[in-house]
Amino acid sequence: MKKRILALTLLVTAVLVLAACATPTAAPAPTTAAQPAQPTAAPQATAGEPYKVGFVTSITGPASSLGIPERDTALMIQDQVNKAGGIKGPDGKMHQMELIVEDDASDASKATLAAKKLVEQDNVAVLIGSSGSPASLAMVETATKNDTPMISMASASQIVNPIADRKWIFKTPQANQPVTAVQLDWLKANNITKVASIGVNNAFGKDSRDAMNEQFKAAGIEILADEVFQPGDKDFTAQLTKIKGLNPQAVIVHATPGEGAPLTVQYHTLGLTAPILHNHGIGNMDFINLAKDAANGVMFPIGKLLVANSLPDSDPQKAVLLKYIADYGAFTNGKAPSSFGGHAWDAVEIALAGLGSVGPDRAKLRDYFENNVKNFVGISGIFNWSPTDHVGIGKESLVLVRIKDGKWEFVPPDQYAAK
Repeated sequence: MKKRILALTLLVTAVLVLAACATPTAAPAPTTAAQPAQPTAAPQATAGEPYKVGFVTSITGPASSLGIPERDTALMIQDQVNKAGGIKGPDGKMHQMELIVEDDASDASKATLAAKKLVEQDNVAVLIGSSGSPASLAMVETATKNDTPMISMASASQIVNPIADRKWIFKTPQANQPVTAVQLDWLKANNITKVASIGVNNAFGKDSRDAMNEQFKAAGIEILADEVFQPGDKDFTAQLTKIKGLNPQAVIVHATPGEGAPLTVQYHTLGLTAPILHNHGIGNMDFINLAKDAANGVMFPIGKLLVANSLPDSDPQKAVLLKYIADYGAFTNGKAPSSFGGHAWDAVEIALAGLGSVGPDRAKLRDYFENNVKNFVGISGIFNWSPTDHVGIGKESLVLVRIKDGKWEFVPPDQYAAK
């Protein structure tokens, strides 16, 4: 019996050995070190706190034709920046742009309140605004008192002058002085020596009229009348009737579209036929849409945006202008751009350049603006800010534009005297 058990055990053992020899041994699982190297994802930049930009503009009220394209431009840039990942700050982190928009309703007192909220409560790094000169001037005290850099989108030279009192204040539109210089060039080319003037009675109008009085008188041009009207006025019959009786060779208008368009309509209704020269306050389609046929023949100096397609390809601004036109149209579903939106583009882009370079420290931003904004190719011109110049663009940034059949037409200097 023991012999049978032993034999059976030996038989089973032999079968198992043969089975083991007949089955291939499984390869050992590869270790982690033996696995092929996988591509490593690029490290993601750490997200930092958002960079806050305060933006005051006239979305409602008489200056809304300026403020709406300014707001839309700022929102467009915020959308572009944040979709691209934000602003890379000097700390190496990516910061979303947080645009805080306030409507001043074209009212200087509301602009002051908006500025205080943004600076004192929201703690923005930089303040941009506003659309009009009176509102911008109203914001200056808040920015200065709180050591906050401010970039205005309005024209009056008093916004940034005297510069000793405007350490924290910069602006992007051309001043009225070079605008007047272009008007003067046209008058001289056409041998005009007697003009009349009519303008809005606010900081913008006064600054433009002051520039006119200074430069025209120095050039020997007689100003037969220097009439004013109040912001929001719609009836200019008395002033225009007086001007008509003086028979000027040309009429200079200092206004924005809200008053400038109805004034131009009444100008023709009353039978005035002298050439009419506006300043750069009417540079948007609202003026044409409101003045309609009366807009034909109106001339005014302004930045190059409105006639970008007519510029030579060698113009250093042309590519920037055409891209802004395309981007703005896409963002607003086909709205036409305006020079006022261009002032916002310049202000926001310069602010972002500063934030990317020195971060949200207000004092460092102010110093960056004053010392590092050099050859910045913008919509309104090529900016060079300095301790003695917080505008940075002048006559070289302007072109003369004529309205013809509801469109903007570039008038080269050698054609100023053409009929």
